[in-house]
Amino acid sequence: MQVAGHSAIVTGGGGGLGAGTARLLAKAGAKVALFDVNMDNARQVAEEIGGIAVECDVSDATSGAAAVAAAKEAHGAARVLVNCAGIAPAERIVGRAGPMDLDNFRRVIEVNLIGTFNMTRLAAADMQELEPLEDGERGVIVSTASVAAFEGQIGQSAYSASKGGVHALTIVSAREFARTGIRVNTIAPGLFGTPLLLNMPQEIQDALAASVPYPPRFGTPEEYGKMVMTICDNVMLNGETIRLDGAIRMQPR
Repeated sequence: MQVAGHSAIVTGGGGGLGAGTARLLAKAGAKVALFDVNMDNARQVAEEIGGIAVECDVSDATSGAAAVAAAKEAHGAARVLVNCAGIAPAERIVGRAGPMDLDNFRRVIEVNLIGTFNMTRLAAADMQELEPLEDGERGVIVSTASVAAFEGQIGQSAYSASKGGVHALTIVSAREFARTGIRVNTIAPGLFGTPLLLNMPQEIQDALAASVPYPPRFGTPEEYGKMVMTICDNVMLNGETIRLDGAIRMQPR
C-alpha cells in the first residue's frame, strides 16, 4: 500500500516509536491521527506534521471507540493502524517486599496487550468496509512487540507476557482478516532510543548500547518507522513478527 492520501492512526504517537512513525507517514502523504494519553506531547507532534492529536486510553473500550470515531470524522476511516502505545515497568515476580502486586501485572497486560487488541478490533471493523485497493487490500495493521517476547529478562515478567501475547495475536488476526484484505504484522524492537532508555544514567546507556552486536548502538524511532513503511509497501508481508534488533539476544539480566 502506498500511504499517500490515506488515513492513518498511530497510538502512542506523542513520543518515541510512535512519533517517529507518525513523522514518516505524514512525510509520505498520509493523514495522521496521533492517539495518546499525554496530550501536550501529542499536540506538539501533530502540529509539526500537520496531523491531529486525539486523547485515548487504548486499554479502555469507550475511550478507544471515541478516538477512532474522532479520527474517522477528521480524516475518514483509517487504512493504516500502528500500535505503539505501551508501558514497561520493571518488577520481579517475587521481590524483596514479597510477591508482585497483581494489579501491577494486570495494568501492563491491559495497556500493552488488551490495548493492542482493542485498537486492532476497532480499526479493522472500519477497514473491512472500505473499497479495496490494488491486490484487494483494504488496510494494514502494525503492532509493537519486543525482543522481550522471546528473551525476557529478570524483572520483565509482565512486559514479556504482554509482548508475547502481541506476537501470538499477529498470525491469528492476519488469518481472520485475510478474507477482507487486511494485513497484520508486528515489529519486535530491541534496544531503541526511546524515553525509557534515554532517561537512564549515561553509563547504563553506554553498556546497553555496547551489547548490541551491530550496529553497537540504540535503534532510532525513525528506523522503526522505516520498517512500518516497508510493511505498508510490501503486500506479501503478512502474519509476521519481525525482529528489529541489531542481532541482540537478551541475557537473563
